[in-house]
Amino acid sequence: MTTSSDITPRNPSLIGAWVSAFRPRTLPLALASILMGGFLAASRHEFNGAVIGLAALTTVLLQVLSNLANDYGDSQNGADSVHREGPQRAVQSGAISPAAMKQGMYVFGVLSLASGLLLLWVALGASGLWLFMGFLLLGLGAIWAAINYTAGARPYGYAGLGDVSVFLFFGLVGVCGSYFLQTRELPYEVLLPAISLGCFSTAVLNVNNIRDMRSDELAGKITIPVRLGARRARVYHWLLLLLGLGAAVVYVLQHYCSPWQWLFVGAVPLLLFNGVQVWKRQQSMQLDPLLKQMAMSTLLFVLLFGIGQML
Repeated sequence: MTTSSDITPRNPSLIGAWVSAFRPRTLPLALASILMGGFLAASRHEFNGAVIGLAALTTVLLQVLSNLANDYGDSQNGADSVHREGPQRAVQSGAISPAAMKQGMYVFGVLSLASGLLLLWVALGASGLWLFMGFLLLGLGAIWAAINYTAGARPYGYAGLGDVSVFLFFGLVGVCGSYFLQTRELPYEVLLPAISLGCFSTAVLNVNNIRDMRSDELAGKITIPVRLGARRARVYHWLLLLLGLGAAVVYVLQHYCSPWQWLFVGAVPLLLFNGVQVWKRQQSMQLDPLLKQMAMSTLLFVLLFGIGQML
């Protein structure tokens, strides 16, 4: 029988295995949507630090939950095999047992729910019961999505729906939700920076999926690149980058009042570099550094875009 002590690190190597399973390099990208919502609210003088802090905590917990579920699910469904080109995962390597990983998922699921409830209480209080219930359902949906991407009886990531989930939760829900919880309003134009972030976050996933095409196909994980093929998946990557930039340009044109609003253009060379390199690099392991590069370029875009709207 597995007990709670199975997920308690007993030595430095086990601590390292759990930290690696949390995948810290994914966390800045997860926080980007919350930062964008905060910047947009601040540009309208409605920034709420407590809401943004709790939204960031909830997002980090959800991202770690998703990472643990991905580690567990791919190991059980065969995507993490000897054919996988990316870094070896914790369950795949035997560093963490499947039972312990599953318990870790339960722990972070409960923590995510608790943090999300506190966020809603601070942002909405007792006065907005229907809003509270609506956001609670949205939060439960986020927990479900985090777990069932590659885990569960019918993981939707294996049907090629991961891109839709990332676009929705890393883009529309993250940006619009964090903005609304601060301002209690949601003008349609907020969708534009949310679309930008959704596209760039999906591009990060696309690089990952192009890299893992061979192992995913062998495991029956039919991602967008597996469906499209390598060349068209790279065309799709360019479409995501250009649509994301286009949405940002439209937003600035609609709200133009200062040249500082074009500050996000400073991130464009890095985004274009990513597109060019994804197109050129044909070996799977050559793509791995571009995951971090795309994620950090997205974070830089958010910082420059947000600061530009506030100046």
